[in-house]
This record gives sequence, C-alpha cells and structure tokens, in this order.
Amino acid sequence: MHSRRFFWVFLVPILWLLVACNGTENKPLKKLVIGVVSYGEGSRSLEQYADLKEHLGAELKSLIELEPALNEIQAIDQIERQNWDLVFAPPGLAAIAISQAQYVPVLPREGGDQEQSVIVVREDDPSTAIKDLGNQVVALGQKGSAAGYYFPVFNLYGLTLAEIKFGATPKEVLKWVDGGEVVAGALSLAELERFRSEFKGTQFRILYRDSHLVPSGSVLIGPDVDDALKEQLLEALESASPRTKRSIGYISNAQPPDYEYLIKVVKRVQPIAQRIREKPAPLYEAAEVPAP
Repeated sequence: MHSRRFFWVFLVPILWLLVACNGTENKPLKKLVIGVVSYGEGSRSLEQYADLKEHLGAELKSLIELEPALNEIQAIDQIERQNWDLVFAPPGLAAIAISQAQYVPVLPREGGDQEQSVIVVREDDPSTAIKDLGNQVVALGQKGSAAGYYFPVFNLYGLTLAEIKFGATPKEVLKWVDGGEVVAGALSLAELERFRSEFKGTQFRILYRDSHLVPSGSVLIGPDVDDALKEQLLEALESASPRTKRSIGYISNAQPPDYEYLIKVVKRVQPIAQRIREKPAPLYEAAEVPAP
C-alpha cells in the first residue's frame, strides 16, 4: 500500500510537468513583420537590421521577420494591406501610413527637419530656372516619396511636361539625368550627396531647391498591434543598444515629427496622381493642384 502511494506521489508531478512542457512547445510564437524600403539593397537591409531582429525577438518572445521593399510603391501596397506590424518609414511613406492606413508614429528617425527636395540638371544644361523645364522630359521618384514625388509636383506648378519618367530609386533618377534620358530629376538633397560621387565625370547642378523642410522619417506601429504589445514593442525599441539604434537610424526617447503639412501636400497631389501615371505627357498640369 505504501509503495503504491509512493508511486503516485512522484508520478503526478512528473505528468504535470510533461503536460506543461508539451503545451509550451506547441504554443506558436507571435510573428511580427518589420517593413523597410531597401531601394534594391535587400541584403544590406538584412545585415543592417540583424541586431534589432535578435533584440526584439528576445524581448518580445516573438518571431521577427524583416521584409524589405524595393521602393515606395511596393511599400505603399504593404501598408495599405496593413501587412507590416512595424515600419521604418521615410517621410512620404510615413505620411501615407498615418493618414490612410491608421499607423501610429512612435519614434523619429535621424535627420529631423533638415532635408529638402531638389530638382537637378547636368552642369552643362542651359536651364536656369524651373520654368525652363516646360515641354521637357523630367524624372520623378516613385509615388510615396516626399522629396522625389510629392514636393516636386508642387515645384513644377503650372508647367506642361513632354513626359514624366518614374525612377525606381534615386540613383536611377540621377542615371537618367547623367545619360540625357531626362533633362532634370527630382530627389532629396541627401540622396544627391550620397550618389553623385558614383557618376564620375558628371557634375550635377541644383536647378531648384524647395523652401519647405521635409520632416524626418518615423518608426510606426501597425493598427493590428494591440495596446499591450504596442507598449512592449516601444519599450523594446527604446532598450536596444546605442549601436543598433545608430545602425538603423532612429532616435529613442523623442517625439515623432509633425506630418500635418506633408499630409496636406499628399492629399492635394493624389487626385491627379492616377492621371499622371496613365498618360504622363501634356496632361500633367501641376496648376490643378491647389496649395495646401
């Protein structure tokens, strides 16, 4: 009798432990998808975000997946579908995510209110003012880019263009200007400084610089992330190492930028955006876009 009692005293805790362990093993990990715009440098993005993925996975006990988008067009599609839980967005994309997809900005990216949109030509081009681009071929960035798309629409106010080409990346815009496929191209001042050295023998000249400063990008959390997880995610972002934050380029313990003006610009441009893409020739009348 005593031996049987002894047997059950030890067997019950063991059975409970086995059941508990089995339940833990079968419990699926939460999956969080991080969205970034890689501009064709997907492998670099994977390396750049590797430490953050590891940190967030450990802090949140979640499976972290990084999904680089080639350009803003692909990123907008993912945001509209609300497929990304966490987004490291440039300013134009952030404005769209906030105003159209209920994403919430939580932290700013580096470069706050220091960026500008520019339109560049080759140094030997005779154009001296933006009005000289009338009836010329001009390159813009992809829809979703603040400096390459939305602000240039306003900057080209009143002009009819012979054709508009849309560069998949800022580097492609400069390549077209360099090769003479377009007379002028729009991008950010930082992008110009980053890529101009790759075009040996070609000097680019800034034909027009927008007077409005473009706000910095943001770190945004998707609408499907519940409040509890949102708070944990923000805490995990804050507790990442300084090296990780510098590598990705976001600032902790700071307020996200004010996108009010940029959102107004985006909304004003959108009514003609589809028409531009369907037939981007003389139909493009920027004068139809009222000031925000």
